[in-house]
Amino acid sequence: MSTTEPIVRFVGIGKTYDGVSRVVDKLDLDIERGEFLTLLGPSGSGKTTTLMLLAGFETPTAGEILLEGKPLSRVPPYQRNIGMVFQNYALFPHMSIAENIGFPLSVRGVAGADIAKRVERALDMVQLSGFGHRRPSQLSGGQQQRVAVARALVFEPKLILMDEPLGALDKQLREQMQLEIRRLHQRLGVTMVYVTHDQSEALTMSDRIAVFHRGSIQQLDKPEPMYEYPKNAFVARFIGENNRLEGTLESVRDDRCTIHVAIGDSRIEGTLVEPVPNGGAVTVSLRPERVQIRDSGHTIDGHSGCQLPGLLQEIIYLGDHVRARVVMAGTHEFMVKRPISEAHTLPRIGSPVEVFWAPEHCRAFARES
Repeated sequence: MSTTEPIVRFVGIGKTYDGVSRVVDKLDLDIERGEFLTLLGPSGSGKTTTLMLLAGFETPTAGEILLEGKPLSRVPPYQRNIGMVFQNYALFPHMSIAENIGFPLSVRGVAGADIAKRVERALDMVQLSGFGHRRPSQLSGGQQQRVAVARALVFEPKLILMDEPLGALDKQLREQMQLEIRRLHQRLGVTMVYVTHDQSEALTMSDRIAVFHRGSIQQLDKPEPMYEYPKNAFVARFIGENNRLEGTLESVRDDRCTIHVAIGDSRIEGTLVEPVPNGGAVTVSLRPERVQIRDSGHTIDGHSGCQLPGLLQEIIYLGDHVRARVVMAGTHEFMVKRPISEAHTLPRIGSPVEVFWAPEHCRAFARES
């Protein structure tokens, strides 16, 4: 990542529509030049509002946004030199593809001959050379999405914003376009800010991810540490799959802790992520792929305090892996995800089992209020 000054700075940004509830609350965020930053969160978390504030379609209630060190509060959207890709593509149906892509250049007064050259170059970037004469209705959803990206790139903006641009595509095409946009970003080096509620999309495409909840960023990190080391219960729950247990903190030594859980009156060990007093309520998070399973009664060396009993109810085949559904204490379900190569080693359905893990993969957080 570049060590130069961030291309964008959000400084104390707030946004409220009714003067009471804050859609965005005291937001401080630096966007590095050339990075692919994803704003991720559920509906109503503030991620799209943050993008619209940067684009100029919304006005902050408090704070300032700086683009290359210059305040944006008095700069209208069309003067910000920012490309925008919307979920519905926003293509003009009566214009050809070439006219759609060239539109940002024509409104900026670029000469016609230069427009034609830059449109052809933009079409080539998104692998649509020769499609300039067609209309949007003659293209597939994926091709229309590429046209929208080409239109955002054609005037060589400092920054490209994308608001859930793949939401209308089917799963296979969406995954293909994720990789295409990622490769395009790497090739061009332009700064991209991308909004999505799809966690796998964020993990696939991003240099960094900002997880939003209730108008503020809960964690800002690279994909791997975001997934492996979530900083609170919300991030752990929102990023990736989890087995969640509720319990009470009994003791802490360094970052290791002992937790009492209401599954067979058990005590388990894990890693305490946030400060919690003894006796405090905690939520325990365990990724399904970090959990292993054995027949009950087998010795599990080195896992004292890192195992729980249950009954294997179901094994689900999913091609490259299998999922084992374990029921504990009659009602609590626990998922174990193992590679397909281990499918033949799993216990039989209906048999008593132990699930076990390494303590560093069992992460305990203060329980969400």
